[in-house]
Amino acid sequence: MPYALWILWALGAIISLSKEGSPYPGSLSCDPTGVCNGSSRYLNSIPSGLTAAVKSLNLSNNEIAYISNTDLQMCVNLKALILKSNGINRIDEDAFLSLGRLEHLDLSYNYLSNLSFSWFRPLSSLQFLNLLGNLYKELGETSLFSHLINLRVLKVGNAYMSKIQKKDFSGISFLEELEINSNLQSYERKSLKSVQKIRHLILYMKQPLLLPMIFVDLLNSLEYFELRDTDLYTFRFSEQPISEINSSIKKFTFSNVEISDESFNEVVKMLSYGSELLELEFDDCTLNGIGDFDSSIMEKIKYPGKVDSLIIRRLHIPKFYLFYDLSSLYALTGNVRRITIENSRVFLVPCLLSQHLKSLEYLDLSENLMVEEYLKNSACEGGWPSLQTLILRQNHLTSLEETGETLLTLKNLTSLDISKNNFQSMPKICRWPQKMKYLNLSSTRIHRLTQCIPQTLEILDVSSNNLNSFSLTLPQLKELYISRNKLKTLPDSAFLPMLLVMRITSNTINTFSKEQFDSFQKLKSLEAGGNNFICSCEFLSFTQEHRALTEVLTDWPESYLCDSPSHVRGQRVQDTHLSVAECHRVALVSAVCCALLLLILLTGALCHRFHGLWYMKMMWAWLQAKRKPRKAPNREICYDAFVSYSEKDSYWVENVMVQELENFDPPFKLCLHKRDFVPGKWIIDNIIDSIEKSYKTVFVLSENFVKSEWCKYELDFSHFRLFDENNDAAILILLEPIEKKAIPQRFCKLRKIMNTKTYLEWPADEVQQQGFWLNLRAALKSY
Repeated sequence: MPYALWILWALGAIISLSKEGSPYPGSLSCDPTGVCNGSSRYLNSIPSGLTAAVKSLNLSNNEIAYISNTDLQMCVNLKALILKSNGINRIDEDAFLSLGRLEHLDLSYNYLSNLSFSWFRPLSSLQFLNLLGNLYKELGETSLFSHLINLRVLKVGNAYMSKIQKKDFSGISFLEELEINSNLQSYERKSLKSVQKIRHLILYMKQPLLLPMIFVDLLNSLEYFELRDTDLYTFRFSEQPISEINSSIKKFTFSNVEISDESFNEVVKMLSYGSELLELEFDDCTLNGIGDFDSSIMEKIKYPGKVDSLIIRRLHIPKFYLFYDLSSLYALTGNVRRITIENSRVFLVPCLLSQHLKSLEYLDLSENLMVEEYLKNSACEGGWPSLQTLILRQNHLTSLEETGETLLTLKNLTSLDISKNNFQSMPKICRWPQKMKYLNLSSTRIHRLTQCIPQTLEILDVSSNNLNSFSLTLPQLKELYISRNKLKTLPDSAFLPMLLVMRITSNTINTFSKEQFDSFQKLKSLEAGGNNFICSCEFLSFTQEHRALTEVLTDWPESYLCDSPSHVRGQRVQDTHLSVAECHRVALVSAVCCALLLLILLTGALCHRFHGLWYMKMMWAWLQAKRKPRKAPNREICYDAFVSYSEKDSYWVENVMVQELENFDPPFKLCLHKRDFVPGKWIIDNIIDSIEKSYKTVFVLSENFVKSEWCKYELDFSHFRLFDENNDAAILILLEPIEKKAIPQRFCKLRKIMNTKTYLEWPADEVQQQGFWLNLRAALKSY
């Protein structure tokens, strides 16, 4: 047991020593700038040892319940403190006393049941404060935020907060964003009016009882009102006692709000007080009605037609099949310039409504159920007369030709987005509005482009299709978006003389050259990354050295990666370098060929100088000879001797030596090439066979012998066959005196034999000639 305790103590000492020298606690991960992250570390208290080096501290999603007045006292330079989702239920009064530079404080989703003025009094630099999701029922007994002169974003409220009082926001003059999430049951009039200006208010209300009073209080100070999670079924708005309407509200958003036909009438009444209201937005709302709106109310509102922009996203109408024709709303649409209705199951815009939208310039009907047949009714004659931009993305259109014909009534249409429809094919010719400048056909499954594309276009988007080429002439086109197709090369610049911008990423382009790039004389921006580039020497040289290219490539260099050669795959084109052998292959091959030619010439010269050809011939002859038996059986030997001599010495051989030996008793049988070689047989085989079928080989040496090519052959083969066997089968006759220097160096064994063995010399004296013949016959018989 003492040993185990000692081990634990040693481990603790090592851990404590490893922490020394760091200005941050070990439970935090901090970067050199002082940003520390301790999120989700199961901490039950703020780590000790925090210093002035900490600039940002994230301790969210832990189990911290208490903040003492000493936990953060050394963090005098702290600018951001995030303590959300911890379970904090108590904070000492002076816990934030040293945080005079704090700009961001998040105490959301804890268990704070009371808020203290003392916490916030030292925080004079605070700009962001989030107190959402705690347990307090009111915002303190006194004004909490009166000293926060730099506060710009404030988020307060929870399910238990039911009232707002005048003191709650007193002292605050300006807020960029105010979020109130509460179950309001009580609102003291002019509580929010104390804030002189609020740019964006996000108000969560389950019941709308207090909404009119809050709305009126904010008319003169609020720019953007966002109402969330409210049931407006019972909403009623009566005329308010307003002496002078000077509304500042420019945008109103209803998010996740439920409305009925009756309450919609009341909403219109309320919005009529927003004299400067320009944008109206409905997100994820439900209309439980059939469009039975009170037209008399619509006609009596004080400020009809002020709304400039209407946005509706994901509107749910359970009884859409019973819906009216919206004629009661026509009076409100006269000045609307922009309408967006996304993902709301719209399949038809009535022709009469289209004709009333006289000021409409922008219409977005994305993600709906429009088809050509109903689109024709919507874009009827006189409908949408001012429309310039039409977006029909992700509907149910299938025919480009019919779509173009349908839109011919839109004389002012310049921009059309029909992307994410299922066209697949493109006809050869189509008709379009004459002023068309922009066309989006991305993600429509087309596989080729034809003259159906209007020639007046300045911007064309055909991204995410199945195109493998671009051969369409568009003389006015300035921007081309053709990414995520199957193009193997850049389009020909002759088709696009005015092109300024091109996006051609994620195709199958392998390379592009300087000539191709330079041919686009007006090109200012090019994105060609995400392709399978072959990093050839020419391509690397062009992309790395052409400065104008890198200025035009907006996605350079991160998106340009090599696909081949394999050893550089995945490397950035900018960082890739190939070897000299890869980049100058032709020059290298030429150099190698020249070197080989020089080597061949040098080898030939050396062979000539040192008789290399002779050695090669001898090697071949030796290999041929090796295939035959080392020595012929005695029964195959036909001659006593094979005579090797020069043709110029034939008189002496044939008339003197042959007569002397073959006429002797008993006679010797000699083999002479002139007489005994087999006609038609290869000369080398004749020589070898004659030597092998003879007991002896007689060499008649003379100056003529040394100079004779045939004698050299005969001597060569006997050199291998006879001298290699170390026998005495060779008989040398010196017909005339020869200097040893005259014998070629390649006949090394012959020179050696002449130096070590006796040879017969032909005497000029006739008396001595008898002795010569006697010695020669004796030599021939010695086998």
